[in-house]
Amino acid sequence: MNLSLGVKVLLVVICALVSIIIGIVAALVIHKPSSPKGPSFLYGGGVFGGSLTLCLVVLTSLGVL
Repeated sequence: MNLSLGVKVLLVVICALVSIIIGIVAALVIHKPSSPKGPSFLYGGGVFGGSLTLCLVVLTSLGVL
């Protein structure tokens, strides 16, 4: 695919926003009211990094990026 630079940037931004939402949901699911918030932030950050990497690898393998 021959996409313009603007479309590629838009796809990367969409991947980042979707990954942020996934990370927030994962942090909310892992957090317990009696525990500190630090470990849930770290877990959400890890999930964000993993989902962003997965999304970009899939787009690269499809030939979009």
